[in-house]
Amino acid sequence: MAAPRSLSNAGAPQLRRLRPAGTLTTMIAIRPCRDDESAAILAIVNSAAEAYRGAIPADCWHEPYMPRDELDAEIAAGVSFWGAEENGMLTGVMGIQPVRDVDLIRHAYVLPNQQRHGIGAALLRDLRELSPRRMLVGTWAAAEWAIRFYQRHGFELVAPERKTTLLKTYWTVPDRQIATSVVLADPPYSDR
Repeated sequence: MAAPRSLSNAGAPQLRRLRPAGTLTTMIAIRPCRDDESAAILAIVNSAAEAYRGAIPADCWHEPYMPRDELDAEIAAGVSFWGAEENGMLTGVMGIQPVRDVDLIRHAYVLPNQQRHGIGAALLRDLRELSPRRMLVGTWAAAEWAIRFYQRHGFELVAPERKTTLLKTYWTVPDRQIATSVVLADPPYSDR
C-alpha cells in the first residue's frame, strides 16, 4: 500500500487506548496497511459493507461489494489504506486519497463485531491529523448512520448543488451514484 505523503513520522503506528462498552481497556495501533494485507482489507470492507445492503440502491449493489481488482485499482489511483490493529489483527480500515486541493476519505469500514467501540473515530482522527487540507467524504444518502458518524466528527453536509459538482470533480462515479449520494466536508464550505 502506498505510504502517506505527509508527516515525517506518518508511518509510525499511533497507539490509542479504547474502552469498548462492557469490556476492559484495549490498545489498538493505527498504522499504514501493508502490501500483504489485501485479503484482510477486503474481508473487513466486504463484511462491514453488508450494513449498506438496502441503503445502496439495488441497481448499484454488487457481490462482493469490493472485489480484489477494485481494491488494486483504488490503490493504483492513490488511495493509501490505514488500519486499526488489535492483538495483531486488523479490525478496521480507512483510506485517504489526495485529489487536487483536497483529501478524500475513502472506504472506511470496521469489522461488524468491533463497531461502536471507537475504532472508526480513531482512524478518522489519525487521518485528519495527516493533512491540513479540506477533507471530503462521500457516502450513500440513505446511510444515515454513516452521515451521523461523520457529523459527530466535525464534517458537515454540503449543499446538494455543490455535492454534484464535488462528486464530478473529485470522484469517478456514475450518475446514478451521484444522484443517491451525499458529500460531507471538514472544514465545511461557507455556503451551507
